[in-house]
Amino acid sequence: MRSTVLSSFPLMARAGRQMLLPAALCWTALCTQAAEPPAPGEAPDVAVKANYLNAVGSNDAASEGTVTHALLQRRPTLRPAEVLEFVPGVIVSQHSGGGKANQYYLRGFNLDHGTDFATWVDGMPANMPSHAHGQGYTDLNWLIPELIDRIHYRKGPYAAEDGDFASAGSARLKLVDRLPRGLASVTLGSYDHARVLVANSVDRPQGGTWLYAVEASHHHGPWEQGEGLKRFNGVLRYTQAEGDTRQSWTAMAYRARWRATDQVPQRAVASGRIGRFGAIDPTDHGDTERLSLSWNRLTVVNDGEWQLGAWALASRLTLFSNFTYHLDNPDTGDQFEQAEARQAMGLQASRLWRTTLAGRETEHTVGLQLRHDHLSPVGLYTATGGRRVDVTQESQVNDTLLGLYAQNSTRWLPWLRSIAGVRHDQVSARVRSSIADNSGSRQAHLVSPKLSLVFGPWSRTEFFAHAGQGYHRNDARGMTARVAARSGEAVDAAVPLVRTRGAELGLRGEWLPGLQTSVSVWRLDLASELVFVGDAGETEASGASRRHGIELNNHWQVRSWLLLDADLAFSQARFRALQGEAPNVGRHVPGAVRTVAALGASLTDLGPWSAQFQLRYFGPRPLIEDNSVRSKGTTLAYLRVGHQLTRDVRLALDVFNLFNRRASDIDYFYTSRLAGEPAEGIADIHSHPAEPRSFRLTVAMSF
Repeated sequence: MRSTVLSSFPLMARAGRQMLLPAALCWTALCTQAAEPPAPGEAPDVAVKANYLNAVGSNDAASEGTVTHALLQRRPTLRPAEVLEFVPGVIVSQHSGGGKANQYYLRGFNLDHGTDFATWVDGMPANMPSHAHGQGYTDLNWLIPELIDRIHYRKGPYAAEDGDFASAGSARLKLVDRLPRGLASVTLGSYDHARVLVANSVDRPQGGTWLYAVEASHHHGPWEQGEGLKRFNGVLRYTQAEGDTRQSWTAMAYRARWRATDQVPQRAVASGRIGRFGAIDPTDHGDTERLSLSWNRLTVVNDGEWQLGAWALASRLTLFSNFTYHLDNPDTGDQFEQAEARQAMGLQASRLWRTTLAGRETEHTVGLQLRHDHLSPVGLYTATGGRRVDVTQESQVNDTLLGLYAQNSTRWLPWLRSIAGVRHDQVSARVRSSIADNSGSRQAHLVSPKLSLVFGPWSRTEFFAHAGQGYHRNDARGMTARVAARSGEAVDAAVPLVRTRGAELGLRGEWLPGLQTSVSVWRLDLASELVFVGDAGETEASGASRRHGIELNNHWQVRSWLLLDADLAFSQARFRALQGEAPNVGRHVPGAVRTVAALGASLTDLGPWSAQFQLRYFGPRPLIEDNSVRSKGTTLAYLRVGHQLTRDVRLALDVFNLFNRRASDIDYFYTSRLAGEPAEGIADIHSHPAEPRSFRLTVAMSF
């Protein structure tokens, strides 16, 4: 029997799961026959209706799983990067204009714009090292959600193939190879929102499939100064399967411009100086573009498989921000520009062998990952009125990372399997800075062992135990820095590769028909924490930290037409020693979320009607080390109602912030100064409000 799960997602064919996965899925009655008839002499495909592929026997960890194409198309997203919220426990927010990378949270981390959560799209890494706006910057605004086939996610540093940025977790997004029919859609909505998408795939008579998509959108938002976000995306993809080899070539282009309403001090809103959706500096704005080309090849051989991939990209960002207003420069203001021009390329290769060891089934995998980033220039500049004034620091950076890994998976007994792995990573950085003392070269390497044990299944229940080490890479400019760019004070160079250590226990069960339940208890130690610094507009290294928590995920197909999802996560983050400056010394990690909850309901097959409801709760968090200042929790609900008018025409009404909650997307606590305030400034909570209730109506036509 062939399975659409495996044919469209080769990565799931690992760890001896080629036959386990379809069988496990059918245990839960989540399988139905595909609509398309099979080829002569071939068994019918299996079509999975579930939102998640988290069945017993399908993964190496209770915190690992796959988000299906079905859920990705059912649930509405306010912004493209919100597809990562489909990963249980992940929160995606925004503190500036819609063209800027989002803010991410997971397992007690304020991940800033992506540090400690690694994201790949069809084998191409999305995290940007040594980025102008923050280490690991992950801008996913170039994604077209309709083209995402599935998301495979992991939590913790336990998989040998996960290296840089993957301490908290990772997500691998797989694009579709072809569309069943062409798609043309128009979306109109609140706050001058408009979006047009055209996508189609064409099969060549001699084999192979072309896929193309073009998207253009515009959005003003509820802001007093209209955002004026303009986005353009283009995708051209070719896939080909010949015998046991499948390969794809993908080209992408993206451009965006926007005016930014950054976080503002609560005192400015409370006094009536600005409205809730107002801005302090109306000249903040951004401009970005990205071009990429990637290639992937999978070859199945008698004893395993080869995977090869290569990619190249060129990107550019110009970002004007002002977080402290008139604190440092009372006359001209504190606006600054962060800008970079990047060329990057990389490749990855892996070989998997399936053999026997003393009569026991075993798999061996070895792999190589290479990445080189050239930035010329990357810089921080003073600015006024949205124009560059002077250079604070400008650098040329060459940043290279080489990773080698090996992993063995052996089934020792019918109820016991081990996965043992090790990585070796080496970073080489060369920086030429406008500040001579900050120029230089640095190299470092790190070895990260990993071990997982899988027990069972017994009575449709399996158990997991994990221990492993990982790391995150620091900015290359920090590795060679000797002088602070703004103050000129002496500073210590950053550690190139920062060690992380994790441990996790989990279980997964299917105790009721159609119900998949996963529980994980985990701990993660970081040798150095990255925290947001408001007056610098970026993150900087802080002390060592420890996080621990528990996650509970439930996915239940109650009826053929009703699927329910309930994900809960609780965590605690603490510095290992006191941090901060008097009088706010403490051990709390600013921005660390304690409680995250997501509840979803999908209604399908109700004649021409369908619906998706999603509620997510983002709990209070400390904003300062002594926990004396805290944010409020945020609860937001989304709703989509769809109606199939004809075979070719479908309507969808999306409602965001359904209950019109006055909530914050993000909160920070730091000192700023508005015009006319005391020279020393005022410490205050600075917030970026969640958008109020809004509507979007989409008309989609198949052709």
